[in-house]
Amino acid sequence: MTKPEQKSRIFLSVLATESINLAIRGAIKASWAAVKDKKPHIITSRIEHEAVLDTCRDLEKEGVEVTILPVNADGFVKQEDVRSALKENTALVSIMYANNEIGTIQPIKEIGRIVKEVRRERGGVYPLFHTDAVQAVNFLDCGAERLGVDLLSFSGQKIYGPKGVGGLYRKEGMSIKPIITGSGQEFGLRSGTSNVPLIVGLAEAIALLSEMKKLAGQIEQLRDRLIERVIKEIPGAKLNGSLENRLPNNANLNFGAVKSKIDSSLIVALDLAGFAISAGSACQSKAQKPSHVLTAIGLSPQEVKKSIRVSLGKTTTMEEIDGLVEALKKILEA
Repeated sequence: MTKPEQKSRIFLSVLATESINLAIRGAIKASWAAVKDKKPHIITSRIEHEAVLDTCRDLEKEGVEVTILPVNADGFVKQEDVRSALKENTALVSIMYANNEIGTIQPIKEIGRIVKEVRRERGGVYPLFHTDAVQAVNFLDCGAERLGVDLLSFSGQKIYGPKGVGGLYRKEGMSIKPIITGSGQEFGLRSGTSNVPLIVGLAEAIALLSEMKKLAGQIEQLRDRLIERVIKEIPGAKLNGSLENRLPNNANLNFGAVKSKIDSSLIVALDLAGFAISAGSACQSKAQKPSHVLTAIGLSPQEVKKSIRVSLGKTTTMEEIDGLVEALKKILEA
């Protein structure tokens, strides 16, 4: 019995991290198999999630060429930098849709157009374009065809679904190779018995996405109130990243210039006050290492140390926002 062809567009994975690995490693394996005499080239950015950056670093050790693009002070990848970095052997461009730490929304459609133009000029299927849309699915249009992406990674837990399940969109006709082999589930791309309860939970979360998108304006108003009050009432405080092109639920606040004895203990003080706040990526909240994202946008070590990430959700209230501002003022004035 032969395995079915790769016609399905959504492949389920255990985690978004696995989805990202499947997209990147799978695309490179397919490229290497198709063009044996050319070393594949990947383009990504300095503010990607570690799942992307570590995967690219691993592949670099295996002989893959990797270009990591810089970002500006707001965390944006310049479109001209993507165009300039493209080479004859570029097999994959991987740029995240929205950043998990500073909320910056990248010009994915425009980058997708650039990749498509180059592919048309070459008359082939490469380079492929992958985006990590884990943070974007709740609030932004993630229609892969409209975005012009070939591969799109997403997570269940970021859309109020269960933890431990994610997925990968693959455009029909774009070949990637499996990184987990076995019985050939998920059309041969991801072997292993599927966890049906988690998949059902993911499907329900996706079905409810339209309700979440309706709340985006309300969440954005709360976020703007937080930013406005902090900057107005705490001298020296500022916002990390762009205000205009930003996820509605994200505020990354910088207290590096605030005169206070509090530094890295700000997170602890806020926790004791009843607020669950992080210093950077939630995935690395216990890693105790400086944020590579904040470093990439040019912040000093002191600013990185005294920055916090506030994530709002559908249950966040005005009272909680005002309470957080008052707690920050009290802690920083101590």
